[in-house]
Amino acid sequence: MKEFDYLVVGAGLWGCVFAHEATKRGKKCLVIDRRNHIGGNTYCENVEGINVHKYGAHIFHTNDKEIWDYVNSFVEFNRYTNSPVANYNGELYNLPFNMNTFYQLWKVKTPEEAKAKIAEQVEQAGIKEPQNLEEQAISLVGVDMYEKLIKAYTEKQWGRKATELPAFIIKRLPVRFTFDNNYFNDRYQGIPIGGYNKLSEGLLEGSEVRLGVDFFANRQELAELADTVVYTGKIDEYFDFRFGALEYRSLRFDDELLNTDNYQGNAVVNYTDSETPYTRIIEHKHFEFGTQPKTVVTREYPQEWTPGAEPYYPINDDKNDQLFRQYKSLAEQEQNVIFGGRLAEYRYYDMHQVIGSALKKVKVHFGE
Repeated sequence: MKEFDYLVVGAGLWGCVFAHEATKRGKKCLVIDRRNHIGGNTYCENVEGINVHKYGAHIFHTNDKEIWDYVNSFVEFNRYTNSPVANYNGELYNLPFNMNTFYQLWKVKTPEEAKAKIAEQVEQAGIKEPQNLEEQAISLVGVDMYEKLIKAYTEKQWGRKATELPAFIIKRLPVRFTFDNNYFNDRYQGIPIGGYNKLSEGLLEGSEVRLGVDFFANRQELAELADTVVYTGKIDEYFDFRFGALEYRSLRFDDELLNTDNYQGNAVVNYTDSETPYTRIIEHKHFEFGTQPKTVVTREYPQEWTPGAEPYYPINDDKNDQLFRQYKSLAEQEQNVIFGGRLAEYRYYDMHQVIGSALKKVKVHFGE
């Protein structure tokens, strides 16, 4: 008889949810992670009493009341509303595109004026069938918004010219003709009071956790500890990159502790010019309305993914999607292995989608 029912490889949100649901059903789980902390990319480090989002800003938002109630059963969420600001060469604009943005850009004061301005620029552009991201964006919002708020930010994010990026990346742009700076339309939104670690800790209660453990360094021995392996890592790595490596975009974070109580007055400021090498600055204390005497800011630099770097955003183009389908076919043939999460499914997930995916997998697996 095996020591555990499940070996969960990866202590990120997907693995934590699966482990919680399994232990709730009386199963014994061992959760391992090669990092020295739980929570995956939602992990927060406490610096001067501030919860620093170590792997980029994580803002929870959902329209699903069940998922909202689920996360709030582990930790209470605050009322934080994401209202980013764009800085274009020192000019400040509200995001997403709304009446505040249009006034800042064109000094128009009514929705009718704003719609007319956009329509005029779209007509002047004369793009009938957008062939790339640049043409797609201009055909939706005109030249001014594209040049100041989309072009350089997107090119920094993807490391490619906007004319080389497919149009589908920017199929829809949120454009509102109201004075509303709330980035998300979802009914529920917030940040865990006390940080995301409280959510991870609550989910892993009842599981055995071993950190700093690399599954691939001791694969056979670890797999033999449990009846079933729950794998949340990179699917191509699981199969020893048999068909080649899937591609990602990565990020580098530059944290700085400042001897001031308020650096930029907002949690998220995007830098949409081409001269600034980073895409945004995060000031973490504003996620929890902090009043600490110091502050921590993080500059976020997108970069190409290379082996050893952290994979953040899957590049879901035709080439990579075809490669993923080959790996998925292998995964479906595996016995006593469950694949799930952002890396194993090679898709970008928001946090509520991660939780929804894990809960769905649990129900299917346990036949409920």
